[in-house]
Amino acid sequence: MPEKENPHRINQQITAPEVRVVGDNVEQPQVMSIRDALRLADEMELDLIEISPKADPPVCRIADYQKFLYQQKKKAKELKANQVKVTVKEIRFGPQTDDHDYNFKLKHAMNFLKEGSKVKAYVFFRGRSIVFKEQGEILLLRFATDLEEVAKVEMMPKLDGKKMNMMLAPKSKK
Repeated sequence: MPEKENPHRINQQITAPEVRVVGDNVEQPQVMSIRDALRLADEMELDLIEISPKADPPVCRIADYQKFLYQQKKKAKELKANQVKVTVKEIRFGPQTDDHDYNFKLKHAMNFLKEGSKVKAYVFFRGRSIVFKEQGEILLLRFATDLEEVAKVEMMPKLDGKKMNMMLAPKSKK
């Protein structure tokens, strides 16, 4: 199994003739030759890690490489944990959905929006019911106005084949 290549160049892998050295145990960032930087890192029994190769001169940090990698993984994990996952719930109507079904679906949509999910409401036209597309649009617009306290319309009703879609997103809590 081939060894995974290091994401950073360390110690002898650094090719620049001069580097800017930083680190917890370096009082002030300073530019020095690669030999001096390697000697300084060696005296501290630490590694010289190239963290910004595109800078002029490249920036290198004096630190323990394994500890450095561990801290980077930890930061990446924290960032991933803070991400918000958006779920989309779908609510389907027919062009002639009666009031009881409409109110039932409206309550569900309200709950989904309060949980923080987006709602995709759509009217599905079967067979010749496509002639009632105005009714479908009216139904979706009524749905949007009934939910305007908890949601904002992200996408107005749009006919897409046999479906008329509309997206609603929860209003941000302030």
